[in-house]
Amino acid sequence: MSPGIWKWADRLGDVPEESHRLTLGEGGTPLIRSRRIGPAMGLTNLYFKLESSNPTGSYKDRFAAAAVSHLLARGKSRCLATSSGNTGAALAAACAVAGIPLHLAIVEPAPDDKLRQMLAYGARLRRIRGFGLDPDMTAEVFARLEELGCLPGWSLEVSAYSVSPHGMRGVETIAHELDGELDSRIDHIFLPSGGGGLCLAVARGFDHCQASPAIHCVQPEGNDTIAGPLREGRDHGRRADPCTTKISGLQVPNLLDANQVIAACRRSGGNGHLVSDESIYELQGRLAREEGVFSEPAGAVALAGALEALSRGEIDPGAKIVCVVTGSGFKDGASIARITDGTAVPLVRMEDFEAGLL
Repeated sequence: MSPGIWKWADRLGDVPEESHRLTLGEGGTPLIRSRRIGPAMGLTNLYFKLESSNPTGSYKDRFAAAAVSHLLARGKSRCLATSSGNTGAALAAACAVAGIPLHLAIVEPAPDDKLRQMLAYGARLRRIRGFGLDPDMTAEVFARLEELGCLPGWSLEVSAYSVSPHGMRGVETIAHELDGELDSRIDHIFLPSGGGGLCLAVARGFDHCQASPAIHCVQPEGNDTIAGPLREGRDHGRRADPCTTKISGLQVPNLLDANQVIAACRRSGGNGHLVSDESIYELQGRLAREEGVFSEPAGAVALAGALEALSRGEIDPGAKIVCVVTGSGFKDGASIARITDGTAVPLVRMEDFEAGLL
């Protein structure tokens, strides 16, 4: 059985005893070279890290394996969490293995396909009105959940260092894997950001690696909590009031790890990049049609940021660039319907099928 993230146990600091280490085989995800989009844009060394190939379809499986393992080690018997989709699915699968009930507070705009995946694993879900859209309501929800997470036997797990540092150490393994590839030379890594945990995890992971790439934070324009302040030279994030992006998973109007992300990206030589929802949807389609990469919208955000940086002349076209594709397209059926809108699948006779080939 694959050791999953525990392959890197010696780099993860305080780890649970082996008897408490849970894994579904997360990690070890492919790094593939762009065959069409990169060369078409003049990027000769563009790569995609396919986190969409994790057990539940996103990088959050790394977080869930670490978080639930630590939960077991601490003798907790119930898990409480927030999610817009990927965290919930990953935690639901891990909690199913651990035999722990999972209760999820869901952001209002979460896609139905992601909710079905959580339900399939046995999680208990409730959408909360305004959560993930209105920053005041979002802050109120978080405050109450933190109180509930302190009840005997309960543990609150949110994919942010500010709440679940042990779980986020699992995400750092993305950096450990990348360090062993491309001759330990990566110039730039582009990462999508909602609350900022992924950017911070990858930056901290590379603190223990030979490679030292510039870490770039990419956000939709409608959730500019980190990328804009980073680009403007500020040290502190700002709330998105309100959050207007439609990109699932990146609708985080409040500041979680924002200030630490700004510091880490700046220290690495990276920058912040803001991209439109329209460009994200366009590149989601291009990834599928030109690279064979079936990504959810959030998974195309890193590429949108890299192309934005290229257009500004901020990266060398010959540099080694990695874009992290964070989640699978199977998680967001509505966005796939948007890409294929107007494309019918006709029912025909065999002779008509043959005639259409000629």
